[in-house]
Amino acid sequence: MQAWRVHRNGEPGEVMRLEETDRPTPGDGQVLVEVRAADVNFPDALLCRGQYQVRPPLPFTPGVEVCGVTEDGRRVLATPALPHGGFADFVVADEAALLPAPDALDDAEAAALHIGYQTGWFGLHRRARLQPGETLLVHAAAGGVGSAAVQLGRAAGAKVIGVVGGPEKAAVARGLGCDVVVDRRSEDVVAAVKEATGGRGADVVYDPVGGDAYAKSAKCVAFEGRILVVGFASGAIPTPALNHALVKNYSVVGLHWGLYNAKDPAAVRACHEELTGLADQGVVKPLVSERVPMAGAADAVQRVADGASTGRIVVLPGGAR
Repeated sequence: MQAWRVHRNGEPGEVMRLEETDRPTPGDGQVLVEVRAADVNFPDALLCRGQYQVRPPLPFTPGVEVCGVTEDGRRVLATPALPHGGFADFVVADEAALLPAPDALDDAEAAALHIGYQTGWFGLHRRARLQPGETLLVHAAAGGVGSAAVQLGRAAGAKVIGVVGGPEKAAVARGLGCDVVVDRRSEDVVAAVKEATGGRGADVVYDPVGGDAYAKSAKCVAFEGRILVVGFASGAIPTPALNHALVKNYSVVGLHWGLYNAKDPAAVRACHEELTGLADQGVVKPLVSERVPMAGAADAVQRVADGASTGRIVVLPGGAR
């Protein structure tokens, strides 16, 4: 079979190589899955760089979520068992963690419903306790993770402010349904959020970026607001001034979605059922901006790493619908 493999750590475009290799062999409790679509995520870039919290042995194949078909014909969403990641013709995955692919979504859309939307749902509902009528500020609102948070925020009845970088991404955020869109390259984010909220600020801030985005969030979060720390796509991990949180009465809340797989798998399945229902209703639909063939995987991961993409890029090894 074909698989993209990483033999040394570095930038995805430099270290990912498409090779012929043997199919992975399922272990106890695992199943073989033929990959129909593999969603590109920022952690794929971190894996290539050796900067992710999980460091598989070299060589390995990146790709942390797929839609595929099991040997007994089930169409499923799966998190591949590293080092055999999703940018390959076949993966192995834990049987207990497989989720049924929603019928309302094609293979590429289904692959993109998994980690990003689960992260958004757990973040907004379990960690930040977003309420109808509150204001949600989403950084990188036109990206894969941000676009999911925008849709889920609207589904929860929140007013959504999307922060983006550039007019093209601003147009995408408007298309997603953001009530207010702020272009950080040409506008003052803090001032724009204060104006949009009558000076109150955002009740919940969804931050997958870190760095300067976090610093601006702390300046425009509302009284008793919640800043949800999801990731550090900027590459800069902020050091919060806890005295500022104290005097302004806001919370800094972390989210590592992967822990729920180990600590509360029933909640992960319940979340998937909720997301499937929203997809069936047309309330959420992953923004798949590009569908690329297997040969384009390394370039796709590099563009996501560079912040040069909108929505989701999905790799199609073959047979996708």
